[in-house]
Amino acid sequence: MTRHRCTWHLRLGLLAALAGGAQATELVYTPVNPSFGGSPLNGTYLLNNATAQDRYKDPDISGGTRLSALERFTSQLESRLLSQVLANVNDGSSGTLSTDQFIVNIVDDSGTLTVQITDRATGEISEISISGFNAP
Repeated sequence: MTRHRCTWHLRLGLLAALAGGAQATELVYTPVNPSFGGSPLNGTYLLNNATAQDRYKDPDISGGTRLSALERFTSQLESRLLSQVLANVNDGSSGTLSTDQFIVNIVDDSGTLTVQITDRATGEISEISISGFNAP
């Protein structure tokens, strides 16, 4: 009788599986990231989640060394003066720019422009030569 019950349960299981039928649907991938075709409304949500998980803190934003107004002005002035020295080379004259950090010496020697940069802290000298430079 035990064997008969097992067969009966097996038949009942098969009958239930066949009666319900196999139902399957097509799997469709829908991207989430707007960069890959997802909804543009997800952009802010994804960015906020990424920012919340970001453990790296940029030292410039989170109290790192920021330049003071005087340091920014000095940097801009040095840049402007160096630009002026280079412009003077176009006129056929040489020039030198000295700051606390470096000395820049620019010489036009018969079509070869030489820029010599000396680091005041280390004494290291870098030299850049450009051949074929023709000043008017």
